[in-house]
Amino acid sequence: MQNLEKYINLIENHNDKFEKYYQTLISYNEKVNLTAITEKTDVYLKHFLDSILPIDEITKNASVVDVGTGAGFPGVPIKIVRDDINLTLVDSLNKRINFLNDLKSILNINYVCSHSRAEDFSKKNRECFDYAVARAVAKLNTLLEYLLPLVKVGGYVLAYKSTSANEELIEAKHAISVLGGKFIKILNFTLPNNLGERNIIVIKKIKQTSLTYPRGQNKPKLNPLKN
Repeated sequence: MQNLEKYINLIENHNDKFEKYYQTLISYNEKVNLTAITEKTDVYLKHFLDSILPIDEITKNASVVDVGTGAGFPGVPIKIVRDDINLTLVDSLNKRINFLNDLKSILNINYVCSHSRAEDFSKKNRECFDYAVARAVAKLNTLLEYLLPLVKVGGYVLAYKSTSANEELIEAKHAISVLGGKFIKILNFTLPNNLGERNIIVIKKIKQTSLTYPRGQNKPKLNPLKN
């Protein structure tokens, strides 16, 4: 179990941007459904703090893609505390992309937004990124079919999971192998205020992913790769 003091201090050190992020999120959320979590402490802990937990895994000046980013999690909080990274945010809903483009100007940070479905983006951007991250998108065997094609050989997938991490990892054993990945470790944290456990599964890409993947017609979700 890892100590959270360092990450809490990072939030505090960048609180001007996180405060603007929070206020913008809440304001937009009145018009567009971006998050069910709106109480300030919960947003800071469940969204902001939670998002930045794997930053030590990300090398300097790395290219990072956040697939299914929603309201910008985990990509934007990572970018706030690690401005050196080159960030791309991907989401299938245009209303979220509009929010993220406005947020970029408000926070005065730079990232690229792409309005696209996960499998479509993966097909067009193969092996372009050092890291692919995702939070609350899909079960691991489905998620890896979206993410591993995007990552360069030698790059990593960081998959945010709760208490289901070990179970999903076992279920995804075949998918990891077929898609060219290798399980490295699980980062384990406990969020403050009894908000539960957070596990981040680290998968390294050790060989190119077959052009067969990701499959179209929503097959990664409807018919996930199984052991």
